[in-house]
Order: sequence, then C-alpha cells, then structure tokens
Amino acid sequence: MSLQEHRLPNGFRIVTEHMPGLASASIGVWVNAGGRHETPQQNGIAHFLEHMAFKGTAKRTSLQIAEAIEDVGGYINAYTSREVTAYYVRVLENDVALGLDVIADILRNPILDPNEIEVERGVILQEIGQALDTPDDVIFDWLQEQAYPGQPLGRTILGPSERVSSFSQSDLQGFIAQHYGPEQMILAAAGAVDHDAIVKMAEDLFGDMPSKPLFEVQTARFQGGETRQIKKLEQAHFALGFESPGYRADDIYVAQIYASALGGGMSSRLFQEIRENRGLCYTIFAQAGAHADTGMTTIYAGTSGEQLPELANITIDEMKRAATDMSPAEVARARAQMKAGLLMGLESPSNRAERLARLIQIWDRIPPLSETIEKIDAVTTGDVRDLAERMAAEAPAALALYGPVEDAPGLEDLQARRAA
Repeated sequence: MSLQEHRLPNGFRIVTEHMPGLASASIGVWVNAGGRHETPQQNGIAHFLEHMAFKGTAKRTSLQIAEAIEDVGGYINAYTSREVTAYYVRVLENDVALGLDVIADILRNPILDPNEIEVERGVILQEIGQALDTPDDVIFDWLQEQAYPGQPLGRTILGPSERVSSFSQSDLQGFIAQHYGPEQMILAAAGAVDHDAIVKMAEDLFGDMPSKPLFEVQTARFQGGETRQIKKLEQAHFALGFESPGYRADDIYVAQIYASALGGGMSSRLFQEIRENRGLCYTIFAQAGAHADTGMTTIYAGTSGEQLPELANITIDEMKRAATDMSPAEVARARAQMKAGLLMGLESPSNRAERLARLIQIWDRIPPLSETIEKIDAVTTGDVRDLAERMAAEAPAALALYGPVEDAPGLEDLQARRAA
C-alpha cells in the first residue's frame, strides 16, 4: 500500500505516499497556524514567524540551514496562507532523514534572535512595499477585505506595516506557544519515501512535544462591499468576487467547474467574449477559491479605464447567460480540464505532499483519488446552471477597483445589472 497514515500519541499526524520510480522526495510540515489564527494585534505574525524559522536555531545558523539542504542539491522553502504555514524540502532519497531533521530543527528550535528580528523586519517591510506596488497582487487582498470585513479571513497575510514594525521576540514566542503544538501539525511526505522510516524519524523528532489546546477559528461570514483606489496607472484593475462553496461543501466541485467554464482558459466564455471577440483586455480569468468553511469565486481583468465600464457590464451579462445556456460540451470540457489538472499535478511529489496535508487538514482523512474523480464526473450541466443562477442573481458580492477607475461602475451598479 503506497498511501499510509499514522498518528503519534501526542496527536502529531503523519501521512506518506510512496511513488515508485522516483529518486527524490518532498517532505514538509503543515501547521494549522495561518492568517486566520491571528488576533487583529497579531496580523502578520504568522508570516513573520515563517521568515524567522530560517534565521537560526540552537544548532544551525541561517547559513548552515541553507547549506545543509543545498549541499546535497536539495531545495528548502516555506509559505504562509490564511489557514496554514508550511515548511518543506525537496531532496534525493538518501537525504530524506537530513531534510526532515532540518525541518524539525527550524520548527522546534528557532532562536528568534532580536538582532535577526530587526533584519528580517526590514525584509518583510520591503515585501509589503513590493506587494503594494504590484496592482494585480494587492487588489486580491483588498477584495478579500471587502468580502470578509473585520474578520481574520479578511486581513492580509503580510499584515500592515505598523504591526510588522512592532513585533517582538516575546510576541513570536507567544504565537509559537499557542499554535505550534503537535495536534496542529501534519507531516506529509511523497516520492521516494519509506513510511515506517518516516514514522520512526517523526517519533524521535516530534514525539516528545507536549499537547496544546486546539485553536477555534472564527467562522467566516461573507458580507461583501466595495473599495475603489484611484491611481494613475496604465491599466485599470478589476476584481469581482462572489460567495461560493467552501472545501467541505457538497457543491465545491460544481463551483470549480463553473469557474473553469466561465473564465478558466482560452476556450472559456469570458476569454472568448471579452478578449477574443471584443479585444477589451489582455488578461481575464475566473477562479473558485475555497477555505474550510467558505469560498469565493473571483473574476479578474486588467484593461484601460475607458474600456472598464463595458468590460464590467459584459462580465455580468455573461454570468447571467451562463445560468440559462451553459452547454453540456462546456461542462464536459471543464470537467476534463479539472481532472487533467489534478492528475498532472499528482505527478509531482511536492504537489502530492501538499494535497495530502490539505486533505488531512480539511477532512481528517485522505479520500481515494477515485472518489474525487467520481464527484467531478457526477457534476451535471443542470448543477452548473443552478450554481450559475445563484452566482448571477443571489450570491453576496465584493468589488475591488484600482488604477484609472474614476468612471468604473460601482458594486451598486453591477448589482442592478444582475437584477435586471
């Protein structure tokens, strides 16, 4: 059996999948400690801590952490999302033990040296500045804020500069003490891995961690709203979001197929009508993002300020049209794209390890791949049309506009067009 799971007595979970024929492995630890686990005063601290994990431990300097992995030709990195922080390596089969030891070291023994905190604070402030200078990045943070105002899920992952400027060593230590317990961690490994060996290493590296109470995240409430940031840019950036199913919802696959058919590729409705037929933009797409308890289908486009009103109105018209004439061929194409994307992604051990960790986090089990494929295949044209109707007529909406957007229609205008 290639897919195996194990739970240590302290609650630390391990999931591995052996992939025959591979000479490398991806190993990581996913911690249920992301942006939505922060208080308003902590906004940005999960991401700050991710940076600090690489700045030195009790037995390795920051250079030694990098050298330990890169000397054997491996790769080490981390990321912070709204629901997890992940630390992972990609190494050859013979270096799996080394990779896991480094991951355990940076998770369990970070020094959090005050001098290094000041250095990394400057790096993160530069990262925030770079994000603010990247319109097609920052607009999604603004859209998220409008969708979930005043909620952890609506705050940025990087955090505001004023918060990042104030975090201290004790703040970071407090976040670790609250959120970095064994029950909040999932070790996922895929590729050239041996399950029993991984479990034995995990027992040695993580088995003595004391249990911690689980943190209850605030249930998300999609409320919606509008933000309009006028700035002299070459392009007007348009992001429109609608409440859609979360990962645990029965119709999550319907939402993903709908988004694919609407704006997921060159054959999609929005791409064909708005870019190919009318030449109103270079980039336009739709995607169905999801969290454990909520989701948002997002439509993004970049165009000129003069053409944005037409683009926005046609977007609403195409959404309404999808509710009545979405064809079986379009649904079949979207299903095929979704299955192909899933199966092609699973050829990568890194993607496979990521998927294993996320499935354990969301459902506390690994649904068989055949079960997922069956659910995708079970989505009918009627299902997609029903969801399209809800999206076009009922779903709460959020809007973010950035650039030369003085004349762009507002959310109230678009809502009126939805109802017409």
